[in-house]
Amino acid sequence: MTTPSERLIEVQALRHEIAGRCVMDVPAFSAGRGEHTLLIGPSGSGKTTLINVITGLITPTSGEVRIDGEPMSALPPARRDQLRRRTIGVVFQTLRLISALTVRQNLSLAQSLALGRPEPAIIEDLIGRVGLAHRADARPRELSHGEGQRAAIARALCARPAIVVADEPTSALDDANALAMADLLLGAAEATGATLLIATHDNRLRDRFPRTLALSAPQVTA
Repeated sequence: MTTPSERLIEVQALRHEIAGRCVMDVPAFSAGRGEHTLLIGPSGSGKTTLINVITGLITPTSGEVRIDGEPMSALPPARRDQLRRRTIGVVFQTLRLISALTVRQNLSLAQSLALGRPEPAIIEDLIGRVGLAHRADARPRELSHGEGQRAAIARALCARPAIVVADEPTSALDDANALAMADLLLGAAEATGATLLIATHDNRLRDRFPRTLALSAPQVTA
């Protein structure tokens, strides 16, 4: 059983509302070091909202999120950014690659921001592992959506974060590449001791994860 000192992600009584309507309600959730979780649920259940709250991109209406013991949900924006950059690698649903930079340069910048310096050997290894060695000098607009997702996964992993959070990372991939990307995320997390949290509709990933957190759409009250 995970003890409080081992928990990298802790969620308590978390709720978020938009225009008075509840869009996410999570009573409790925690994940320890090296503990991987598949976050599942139908559209409208709050998966992306929970991802954004855990990573400190939005402030919940109520409740608390702690990341590696620090109160992410209560920190001012600049300190949230520092905590996220230091602790969390994020694969966004919209990818958010910098359009003016090549794949290699996107990874180098992400490493420099997180670690203070680039580590070219790790960058080249990751680019090869996601099957983009021949596209390393391409810019995001020159990539297919599937290639862009693979580049975003490599960027999230390049700084060896303690937590890797991914929002629908395999949605544009065929069966073989979807499972390969899941295995890449799992393998990299296992190698570094990272905690992995993946939000998805993709039922192809269920067999890869022994632990799931199922969200349901919040009840609408009259």
